[in-house]
Amino acid sequence: MDHQGRDIIQGADVVELAYRPTRRDIRTGIGVRERVRRLVVLRWAFALMFLALTVRHVVTADAVTSASAAISLALAVMLPVLIWSLPHLQAHHVLKLVSWQGEYRTTVTDSGIAAETEHTTLVQRWSLFRGYRETRDHMVLLSRDPNILVLEVLPKRGLRSPEDAERLRALLDRHLSRV
Repeated sequence: MDHQGRDIIQGADVVELAYRPTRRDIRTGIGVRERVRRLVVLRWAFALMFLALTVRHVVTADAVTSASAAISLALAVMLPVLIWSLPHLQAHHVLKLVSWQGEYRTTVTDSGIAAETEHTTLVQRWSLFRGYRETRDHMVLLSRDPNILVLEVLPKRGLRSPEDAERLRALLDRHLSRV
């Protein structure tokens, strides 16, 4: 079977990408989702709360004398690190899920997006997405669901030419809003 997603190709506007997903691609998508959902603010709030707890333990005398205070101090230091590392851990796990599939060949048309690997073919209509955000090296499409569980990350390095980036941007602008 050639490209099963090609049945969505109708017009002359076709942009094709070929790439292998990287941790950076996935991390970029997760970062865009977090900024749109404003999770970065929540992350800062938790990190500052644990930082304040750490300062409190260092300043008070009971931090040195009590074993439970030592455990609290260790948690107060480790939890902000864990909070800030979650997107990297998520990207690592997602990469493990998708990297074995090899190269992705993605076709973007007026009807939607078709992504094919050696093992899968996925066709997504424009109605799945609420909008997109462009970064320096990626186009990140965000799903309509409230938690933005579905992301489509299109790395610009997968395009054949710089003109394809302009065509892809025009195609996305025609069907989605920038968020």
